[in-house]
Amino acid sequence: MNRKLYLFDFDGTLTKKDTLFDFLKFSFPKVYFINYLLFIPLFVGSKLKLLEAGFVKEKFISTFLKGKPYVEINQLAQSYFEQNHNELIHPKADEYIKSLSNYHDKFIVSASVDFWVQPFADYYGMGLICTKAKFDEQGFYSGYFASPNCNYQEKRIRIEKEIDLSLYDEIIAFGDTKGDTAMFEIASERYYQFFN
Repeated sequence: MNRKLYLFDFDGTLTKKDTLFDFLKFSFPKVYFINYLLFIPLFVGSKLKLLEAGFVKEKFISTFLKGKPYVEINQLAQSYFEQNHNELIHPKADEYIKSLSNYHDKFIVSASVDFWVQPFADYYGMGLICTKAKFDEQGFYSGYFASPNCNYQEKRIRIEKEIDLSLYDEIIAFGDTKGDTAMFEIASERYYQFFN
């Protein structure tokens, strides 16, 4: 039996929307729009490639979560998952993942941050390769990432670092943007906007 590795981008591939903004809006409804408006110049700078996207994302998330304990952030992420996953995940993606044999390995590979993607990975029994949040020794969020922003070439770097690709006969990748191009390069089968 051929052993297969399934790699799924998260935002826009498995989900119907970008979860970074959705998670923060869900968790901090009272202050979300004020903070968002303040960050518009930085978002524009990021789009124009004047600022590094990972840096802007790190600062934006830090505005809401810096100094909060791991336990509290984990509870916010769990609530977000429980109340939104049915609406958030493309029905075709949900069906497809659940149909995969446990003999094969499957991973979410995402630029999103681990704390709010982890409950989705756990639910589907998937591994998770993503941008990692940095917590201090007391378990409080530092406001920084513990890894580079997991997008573009970084996706491929992390996959090759964390998975022994020689174990697989086939690598099947699913993505929806240019950020998935490097991941597609190592795949034997590529599916673009497959569940949309």
